[in-house]
Amino acid sequence: MKKNIITLFLLLSIGFIVSCGSDDDTAEPTDSDGVSTPTAAFDDFNQSAVTISFSGDEITISSNALPNHTSPYWTQNDDLYINPIVASAGGISPGNITESSYTLVVPTAPSLASSSSETGLGAIGLSVTGVPIYNQSEGPTDVTEGTASGFDWAGGHSGPTGYHYHIEARDVGETSPLTIDDDRLLGIMSDGFLIYGRKCNSTGTYPSDGDASNGHTSTTQHSDEAFYHYHIVNEIYLNQYYLLFGVDLQGTPNMIM
Repeated sequence: MKKNIITLFLLLSIGFIVSCGSDDDTAEPTDSDGVSTPTAAFDDFNQSAVTISFSGDEITISSNALPNHTSPYWTQNDDLYINPIVASAGGISPGNITESSYTLVVPTAPSLASSSSETGLGAIGLSVTGVPIYNQSEGPTDVTEGTASGFDWAGGHSGPTGYHYHIEARDVGETSPLTIDDDRLLGIMSDGFLIYGRKCNSTGTYPSDGDASNGHTSTTQHSDEAFYHYHIVNEIYLNQYYLLFGVDLQGTPNMIM
């Protein structure tokens, strides 16, 4: 009887150890997703256009979509109006930069989703200037050379829903709050993950460990704690541009209202 009790105890102990080991082996690695977005990053946003508020486990980003840089898309009587620098006069889209309203609510600690999500037409993120970020689509087709010829130096143009960015800004001597082949913050995507320029602050060069969306986990200028974030993909589009975000979202998208 005593021998049977000891044997049963050993079997239960072994089963417990195997069960615990199985749980550990099958657990999904978090790889720092779920780490809180560093609040210091929001200091880089244009305070005249963007309002950030924190409530519990949510962050609300609201914008009037009025950027703090020059553009030929301002009305000609505006102080920030300039003649086209890189945009072709014939390619300028109809419409001007006007006040609008965008609101994005994201978790303070966004997590990677079990599967990625394609982005669609319209705003897929909000930039540091307050201007919405768009993907490579322009209406029913992708951006063409003809459409891109109307992009201003900041990578934006006007459309039916207002002024927005498709591509990385270009270095033309203008004072820019935007990333231009560097590690500066571009903005925040609709899944709550920050997006930086083509270079990584942790290495000083283009990241080589990015996933399918050029996202990775590292420190940035905003935090000594490693967290997941995106970078603009360092690949030429249409022979001369860099798309801001032409890939899938790796987190859970939230509606930009």
